[in-house]
Amino acid sequence: MTELASFIAGLPKAELHVHHVGSASPRAVAELAARHEGATPVPADPAALADYFAFRDFAHFIEVYLSVVDLIRDAEDVRTLTYEVAREMGRQQVRYAELTVTPYSHVSRGIPAPEFCAAIEDARRTARTDFGVELQWCFDIPGEAGLPAAEETLRIALEERPDGLVSFGLGGPEVGVPRPQFKTYFDKARAAGLHSVPHAGETTGPQTVWDALRDLGAERIGHGIASAQDPALMAHLAEHRITLEVCPTSNVRTRAVPDLDHHPLPELVAAGVPVTINSDDPPMFGTTLEQEYAVAGRLLDLDAAGVADLARAAVDAAFLPAARKAELRAEIDAYAAGH
Repeated sequence: MTELASFIAGLPKAELHVHHVGSASPRAVAELAARHEGATPVPADPAALADYFAFRDFAHFIEVYLSVVDLIRDAEDVRTLTYEVAREMGRQQVRYAELTVTPYSHVSRGIPAPEFCAAIEDARRTARTDFGVELQWCFDIPGEAGLPAAEETLRIALEERPDGLVSFGLGGPEVGVPRPQFKTYFDKARAAGLHSVPHAGETTGPQTVWDALRDLGAERIGHGIASAQDPALMAHLAEHRITLEVCPTSNVRTRAVPDLDHHPLPELVAAGVPVTINSDDPPMFGTTLEQEYAVAGRLLDLDAAGVADLARAAVDAAFLPAARKAELRAEIDAYAAGH
C-alpha cells in the first residue's frame, strides 16, 4: 500500500452519493440469488458477479440493477442489506453517509411502506452503535417508472417520514426522462422541508443540469459531469456553491465517459465548481470509496492535504447541523495533523 493509499484508508470520510441496493456486497447478492435460484438471472456465485456486472451502457446497467432489486423480497432482506452496507462503510472509516434509497422499487414489489421504513430505520440505529456510521436517507424517484413512481415516492416520504430522511432525489436514466415533469413533486417535497438532490448531467448534456436547477430547485446535483461542457453553467454552480456529487469510476463503467483520463473532474475543479467524491454503486462498479479518493487524487494531482480537503468538502456539503459538521471537520483535521 502506498503512503497516500494508507492515508486515505484511515481518513474519516463522509459520502453523499451512494445507492442502497447498489451497495450490496457480492456475498450478499450471491446469498440472495441462491435463495431465489431459478427465478432470477443473477448468479449465485460471488465470483461470477464481476462478469454479470460488466455493463454495455447505461440502459444495460439499469436492467442489471433492477434484477438485483428483484432479489429483495421482504423487510428482513431490507434490514440486512442496509446493515451490511453500513458495515462496509465503517470499514472504510465513513462516519456519515446519505444513502440514496428507492422505496418505490420495493413497495411496488410487495413490501409495505411502513415495514420498509421500519427496516431501514432499525438498521440505521444499529449501524451507528455497531459501526460508528451515521446514516441519513435520500428517497429518490426511479425516473424510468415515470410519474406514478414520483407520486408514490412523495407519498411514502411525507406519510412515513422516517427519522433519517433528509432529501428527495431523482435517479435512473436521463434520456427520455425530462427533469421538468417532476417539478410538482419536488415542490411539495421541498415545502415539507426535504432537500432537493436530483441526478442530472450524467448521460445527457448541460441542459439537464439547468433543468434540475430551475425546475427542481436542486441544492446539489447527482453526477453533473456534463456541466463541464458549459462555461456559463460552471460559473453558475461556482457562484452559488452548488455541489456536484462526482463518481468517477461509475462514469467509466456506465460508459458516460470513455475512460478516467477523459473524466471532466479536473475541468470542473479548475472552474471553481464545488465537488465531492463518491462511489455510487461500488460493488457493481468494482470500486470502493477509498479507491474513488485515490482516483480523484490522481486526476487532480493531490497530496495527502489535498485528499483531506476532499473529505472536508463532503462534510461541508452534507445536510447536517453546523455543530455536527464542526465535529466531523475537527476529526478530519486531527487525523491530517497526525500525518
